[in-house]
Amino acid sequence: MAQPQKKADARYTWRDYQGWGDDQRWELIGGEAIAMSPSPGSRHQRICLALGAALYTHFKGKKCEPFISAMDVKLSDEDVVQPDLLIVCDKSQIKDTHIEGAPVLVVEILSPSSLAHDRLRKMNLYARFGVKEFWLVTPHPPFIEIFLLDANGYRRHSAFEKDDELLSATFPDLRIPLAPVFDFPPEPGDAKPMVVEDPALYQKASP
Repeated sequence: MAQPQKKADARYTWRDYQGWGDDQRWELIGGEAIAMSPSPGSRHQRICLALGAALYTHFKGKKCEPFISAMDVKLSDEDVVQPDLLIVCDKSQIKDTHIEGAPVLVVEILSPSSLAHDRLRKMNLYARFGVKEFWLVTPHPPFIEIFLLDANGYRRHSAFEKDDELLSATFPDLRIPLAPVFDFPPEPGDAKPMVVEDPALYQKASP
């Protein structure tokens, strides 16, 4: 996604958010409105589609259900996000217009311009509202990190590269070969991602 841009300096709520048009994607974090890219790049879409297909196949006919962006997730009246992928196991959370409350699992696909936003700000938000498992997908070099929530916040549970088979921490029977997910050439100018090793950055905060 492109570098997030902020709306006018004000605090917004779910009611405000519902009244905005569909020509641009927005997220609310602490009442602050942040504009997201209306059209992710082709590589982002390929990864999202491949992971979404794998999750759909795995969870079809089961209690939990996957969703793909753009699906609003209302964490609070001032916190509304659109993860790239998510899994909900409580059917009462699934509304006609959005997901009410924290999913069990959230996936975010990174881009160079959104590293700090997705890896720090949104990651801390997901920890605060109790998202149990969080995947961070880096397109280049291709790998996926899995973070698991404990009493102190997120801790990196595992990481998988292109030739690995991803194993979920929360769903032990969920296994995804990653070679088909990352089946595309690198793009010119690809930079190495920011890898944060300090787990204190992912601590739970009080609502």
